[in-house]
Amino acid sequence: MWQRIQTLYLAISVGLVLALCFGTAYSVADPDGMVKVSYWQLQKPYFGILLGILTALVWLALVGFKSLILQMRLATLGAIVALGMQGWLAWMYFTWEGPVFGWSVIFPLIICICNFLAARSCFQDQLMVESAMRVRERRRRSKK
Repeated sequence: MWQRIQTLYLAISVGLVLALCFGTAYSVADPDGMVKVSYWQLQKPYFGILLGILTALVWLALVGFKSLILQMRLATLGAIVALGMQGWLAWMYFTWEGPVFGWSVIFPLIICICNFLAARSCFQDQLMVESAMRVRERRRRSKK
């Protein structure tokens, strides 16, 4: 499991998703000077649901290392969800006035990149396995 590069990419994604779950979304200063901090999962209920789906997809892709095709599909789907989340965050960033966003705004983009790299590595591993199977079949036929 840990000797594959896609496991490293997916572990980075899991760490970033967990940091996104427990990190702060933005802060807003009141006219009184008090700073209010909002957390990602509490900011909007839809965002919390999307974050839960992304967490489940990335975690299942990480632990599903025995099936390369399933791991590749889950990583691709997780990358698409993370890209959608990044688009939503970009929309919030450019349309809202007043809140100050933290550096965790770029986490979904990094998660998306890591998941696409993991899916590509899974695809390369699957091609290598299929190639080895063809060579074994050819040897078996030639020995008969």
